[in-house]
Amino acid sequence: MDKLTSMTVFVKVAKAGSFAGGARDLGISRAMATKHIMQLEGHLGTRLFNRTTRSLSLTEVGGSYLERCQQVLEEVEEMEAAVTHLQTEPRGLLKISAPQVIGATQIAPAIAEFLKLHPDLSVEMILQGNIGDLIDEGIDMAIHLGGVEDTSMIARKLASSPLVICGSPAYFEKHGEPKSPEDLAEHSCLINWAIPPRDQWRFKGAYGDFMVKVSGRIQSNVADPIRVGAIQGLGLVMLPKYIVGRDIEKGKLKPVLEEYGLDPLEIHVIYPHRKYLSAKVRRFLDFLQDWLPHRIGIEGNRTWSQ
Repeated sequence: MDKLTSMTVFVKVAKAGSFAGGARDLGISRAMATKHIMQLEGHLGTRLFNRTTRSLSLTEVGGSYLERCQQVLEEVEEMEAAVTHLQTEPRGLLKISAPQVIGATQIAPAIAEFLKLHPDLSVEMILQGNIGDLIDEGIDMAIHLGGVEDTSMIARKLASSPLVICGSPAYFEKHGEPKSPEDLAEHSCLINWAIPPRDQWRFKGAYGDFMVKVSGRIQSNVADPIRVGAIQGLGLVMLPKYIVGRDIEKGKLKPVLEEYGLDPLEIHVIYPHRKYLSAKVRRFLDFLQDWLPHRIGIEGNRTWSQ
């Protein structure tokens, strides 16, 4: 028995004063309304109505039950309205995971602007090298750099950032500039593990992609240590333009090998479920899709909408 449906039928019949009237209000047959009431009375083990050929009235138990049914149905309606509202207006807690550098420099400003637009929303941001277990950690969405291998998660490309090979003017004055990718074997190349493969840089040539093995005095799983090392003249780096763009503008770093193409670094957002995205997740995805392409050195991807 669908108890909520039977309770709804009971309330409608009681208010209408007849089975026919209650059935008409609900758009069902009189026989179906009668069946619901009989099932409800059988379940409760008591009569809810006094029936005669000419009238229908509530029993004492029926009157008390009517009041309780109305309370329950009103609470159910309020709960459904609240859930629907959550699906249309961002509110509550949004938990986001992101790599350290892009999280601090790009996602954090986006969050600040988003929160200004939605006063009922709060954000918990976790800066970590990997996306973690989204479901176990209760993470609503994670920012991920590079390709996505875990097919159990839903991934959408937000943007891509050009990669740049650069070094300090002091380094080039001392060691000279590489004229071709093969020259990198004679240079100190500071390595960011977050950009795979770990010890090789991929180039696009006239005859297809090719890899050059690199090595240097600093390796790190985040960009800051090797960026600082490059500025201090310790070697070359291959990093996204959104990280080194301002250093290049200020003359702290100088790009090289610009005539050789590099695959851009893809920026994805990952979340556990495709269906029934909450308003907070859906709206922030849309916001990021507009936000990231306007940041320094980032090329947008506007081919999807969720």
